[in-house]
Order: sequence, then C-alpha cells, then structure tokens
Amino acid sequence: MIHVVVNGACGRMGRLITQGVTQQDDMELVGAIEFPAHPEIGSDVGVVAGIGEIGVLISSELNDIIESADVVIEFSKPDATLQHLRQVVDADKAMIIATTGFSTEELAEVHELASKIRCVMAPNMSLGVNVMIQALELIAKALGDDYDIEIIEAHHNHKADSPSGTALRLAETVANAVERDLDEVGVYGRHGIIGPRPKKQIGVHAIRGGDIAGDHTVMFATEGETLSVVHRAHSPEAFAKGAIRAARWVVNASRGLHDVSEVLFENNK
Repeated sequence: MIHVVVNGACGRMGRLITQGVTQQDDMELVGAIEFPAHPEIGSDVGVVAGIGEIGVLISSELNDIIESADVVIEFSKPDATLQHLRQVVDADKAMIIATTGFSTEELAEVHELASKIRCVMAPNMSLGVNVMIQALELIAKALGDDYDIEIIEAHHNHKADSPSGTALRLAETVANAVERDLDEVGVYGRHGIIGPRPKKQIGVHAIRGGDIAGDHTVMFATEGETLSVVHRAHSPEAFAKGAIRAARWVVNASRGLHDVSEVLFENNK
C-alpha cells in the first residue's frame, strides 16, 4: 500500500487528488495539509473533497505526519513547496511537485534538494501534455529555422502566474530543439508598433478567463502553411490522474529528480 499526503488539500487540485487517491486499490491517503490560517484546519479532508468522512483531518504541519507517508503530492505555492521539500528530504520520503511560479533562485534550490530523494516534478501533470512535449522536440528539429514559432496558453481567471509553467516548458523545449537561448529570443506578449518579427523569435502569449482548465497551442508558421499542436484540458481531473500515476511510479524510482516522460515510458515498457 502506498501512503500519500496531499498538500494544498482544500484547493481545486487538492480535492481532486483526495478523491482520486481514495479510489485507488493500492493507495491510502494518510495526511492532508493546508496553510496554518486556513479555516478548514481540523476538518475531515474527505468532507472538504465532497466524498464524506474518511478519518483524515487537515493539518498545517507536514512534519507531524510525514513519517507515516511514502510520498507527498504538492500542488501549492513556491514558498510552501520549498518548505515541504526540505522536510521531505529530512524524512527521506518521495515527492511529486506540480507547483509552478518558482523564481530562478527557488528553482535552483528545488533541483538541489530534489536530487537527494525520489522526486517527479513537472509544470503540468497531464499525461497528454507530456506526450505533446516529446512530439514538439521532434517537430521543431524537423522544421528548423524556416518556421516561426508562437505559443498561446489559456487558463481560468484565478491563475496567479503568467505565462503558465507549461507554456514556459513548451517554449524551452522548442528553443532547445532549434538551438536557441530562450532568454534571448523569447517575447512574452506584444504591444504597439513593434516592427517586423525577427526570424528566430519565440512568442509566448497568455489568455485568462472563466474556468478554462488549460489550453496550450504551439504554432509553426511559414509561407504557405501552418502546423499547430494543441492540447486542451477539459477538466483538472487530467492533472490529478497524472499526479497519482506519478506517485505510484516514484516510490520505486531511483533517487534524483525525474520528469513525467519517465513515468510514461516506464509504464509502457
């Protein structure tokens, strides 16, 4: 039995993770975490998730329950994720990190700490998005510099970071494939009289509205044709399912920071 703790338990993703874990024959939810001032501290996480009492109360302290866990699934904010990652490292447990919005300095610390444990980290836990990433590398290499590359992402109006972590990952993937430095060629939205588009520029554009779960389009455009690769998440359940699958995989993985692509390939051998 894989013992799971979910952080960000009262958020949209945390509730879906709670629902999903309780439906697995080989998993047991043993803990749920929220920030100390959250009004649901002490409540049964099953009630909060809409599935009825399961006997797991929401806590504000990961250290109080970490020893009973095999893996922590983290959908929260960067500062909370770093704090919990330090505790997971100290306890020598596994972790799934789906938090986005890290600064460069925070991301460097995440990589350093995650290398000491078994950890899967991805800005998007959807299995479809991670297949898309693999395909984009091949497409970008094949099309090369003859095609302009633009990325468009759309999310719900509560999303805090922009562009999305997924859009940045897509941009990094295609930039690396065509041997460009994203810091030099990346443009995030356009406004005003900007002049002709530089040939090697990679545009990234964010849309926010309503309850859009997550749409990502990567467009390759040249004279005479356009090729678009599109992923649409119809509901956040896609992210929850991917995180749960990653949690099942990571408990038996080698130490180090892993990508969802490894989860995909391992499960299809």
